[in-house]
Amino acid sequence: MTTRTVDTTEELAAFLRSRRERLDPDRLGLPAHRRARRTPGLRREEVAELAGVSTDYVVRLEQGRGLRPSAEVLTALARALRLAPGERDYLFDLARRRRPGGTRGGAATGPAPSLAHLVDELSPLPAALLDHRYDLLAWNPEMARLLPEFDAVPPERRNAMWLCLLHPPMRGFYADREGVLRDGVAHLRAAWAAHPEDRALAGLIAEFTAQDEDFARLWAEREVRVNGRGRKLLRHPAVGTIAVDFEVLLPLEDPELRLLVYRAADDGSRAALHRLCGGDGCQEG
Repeated sequence: MTTRTVDTTEELAAFLRSRRERLDPDRLGLPAHRRARRTPGLRREEVAELAGVSTDYVVRLEQGRGLRPSAEVLTALARALRLAPGERDYLFDLARRRRPGGTRGGAATGPAPSLAHLVDELSPLPAALLDHRYDLLAWNPEMARLLPEFDAVPPERRNAMWLCLLHPPMRGFYADREGVLRDGVAHLRAAWAAHPEDRALAGLIAEFTAQDEDFARLWAEREVRVNGRGRKLLRHPAVGTIAVDFEVLLPLEDPELRLLVYRAADDGSRAALHRLCGGDGCQEG
């Protein structure tokens, strides 16, 4: 499949349409005479009125006619469309504007040695360092043991989304596979907009879309919510069910990297992790 990087004008148009169409006019308190409509969501003129721009401007944006809206217009559109913070970031990235008060780091070139050492020193908590593509850059022995048959994965395939989608031993690993995939796809879509020239990322997305129908379905929904904290229920083939709480941390000097840390959510899960690592700590296998 041909690797496709981001056509930001086309994606900006599609994203604005999708967010306009999902809004419920009733919940926005629009006058009753405006509510009879044949298609879901708001009309373009209603978005224009809420954002303080012309209807023609909204039409041209949604038709992908090469406009580059200012930060002020983007802020108004984000407010009119009730965008969540991650969606606002995505909108600004597509328009190649820096969101006021937001941050965007440069492309990651690899983890600093201190970060790789930190991952090791987080033992016995399973931990890993990932980049914006979900490539695994560093991991400790506990994380390697937790991911089924991770030692058999070729170096070029050490990517968290690839493992979830295409590594057969992990097919049933996540009890809520749909939720894990939804979060992962939303992160990759945000990263895709923030790195429009990243052909490696575009290649991964093309591969996942072609080979996994669940990924293709979720990708088409254009969700860009980023979830940095929560709980996962894991089904490990050796020790059974493990509930973990996870945190995703962003290093201040390397904001394109993600430090993922798991903690056992209950005593049974703590005991399972202890058994998995042989009681006295994991050894790389």
